[in-house]
Amino acid sequence: MLYIIISIVIVILAICFYHHQTILRDRAYLMREAIRNHDFTFHLPVKGLFFGERALQEALNDLGKDISSLVAQNEVESWQKLTRVLTHEIMNATTPICSISQAYLNNPQIKGTPYEEGIRTIYDTTRGLSTFVDSYRKFTQLQEPVPTDIILVDLINSLKLLYKDIEWNVSIPSETTIHADENLIRQVLINITKNAIEAGAKKMDIRWNNALYISNNGVPIPAGARREIFIPFFTTKSNGSGIGLALSRQIIMRQGMNLRLADTPVSGYHTTFIIE
Repeated sequence: MLYIIISIVIVILAICFYHHQTILRDRAYLMREAIRNHDFTFHLPVKGLFFGERALQEALNDLGKDISSLVAQNEVESWQKLTRVLTHEIMNATTPICSISQAYLNNPQIKGTPYEEGIRTIYDTTRGLSTFVDSYRKFTQLQEPVPTDIILVDLINSLKLLYKDIEWNVSIPSETTIHADENLIRQVLINITKNAIEAGAKKMDIRWNNALYISNNGVPIPAGARREIFIPFFTTKSNGSGIGLALSRQIIMRQGMNLRLADTPVSGYHTTFIIE
């Protein structure tokens, strides 16, 4: 009888051990696939793990978040370097063309001739290109942050006054504060709100859960565009500039935080951004 009980216990332990090892194997597979796909925002649960495994999983979760922040920072710095070179080269090429074509347009001998339309086209094109370059400059010439303790509720209330046509749901404890530059954070919130409105949003949700979650019910971001939305001048909207989100991420990262798109939006909404 004792032999049978011992055998049953051994079988149960073997099954439990196999099941536990299967769980660990599946976790390793999920993390490997996430890293292969350059998705470092994975966060696997620690429930059911032994204390050592739990500590290891928590460390891996935190490491994934740190890697995600470093990747985002590297992307921002790379775009900054590229835009500095591009703005310099474009301005060197367009400035003399714009000046010369303007001089010709002001020449009485040109006005009313067949040449005027062609020269005006050249002038308008170079002016448009200069405006495009100004957008690049906004991305590379940000003011230095002056951080203070900001009461989040007060900041959100000031944002709500700017967009009264939006239905707002705010769930932030009154005592919640963040240490950041108030004007720059306000600009980020405005950019995200304008982006949501351009996507047809009528409702916004802002809540605090150890980070700031900003959600909207506008048209969802296409799956194929999720990785590109923070690239300067990339946009999925016909009337979008493609600079707002890229600029917002740079502003946030200069203050020691990160701006990212949530893998799963807050329930009841289509898109959620996280500032953490």
